Amino acid sequence: MFDVGLGEAALLAVLALVIFGDKLPSVAAQAGRMLRQLRAMANNATADLKEGLGPEFADFDPADLNPRRFVQKHLFDDDKATTADDFASSFEAPAYTEPALPYGERPPFDKEAT
Repeated sequence: MFDVGLGEAALLAVLALVIFGDKLPSVAAQAGRMLRQLRAMANNATADLKEGLGPEFADFDPADLNPRRFVQKHLFDDDKATTADDFASSFEAPAYTEPALPYGERPPFDKEAT
């Protein structure tokens, strides 16, 4: 998700030490509590949504609302490829066939077709 390298992470850690100083442990604890609260809120919202939809939608997964997953689920069958890469690789390359005309020979001209 975040493309942060080792040098960038070290720079962020040094900046955090400079900015927050002695308060860094309490700030980290607050951030952890906030993250837990956000996860709990998301889980509760998901549970409320499933409860509100009723038993007809017991197998509903909110992650299916992601457009990529939605397309994969509804366009590709379970017995077929499940990703676009698998789908593309499931086709075999056509076997080489001889050209219909020998090399250099022009196809017949059809005045009505042009």
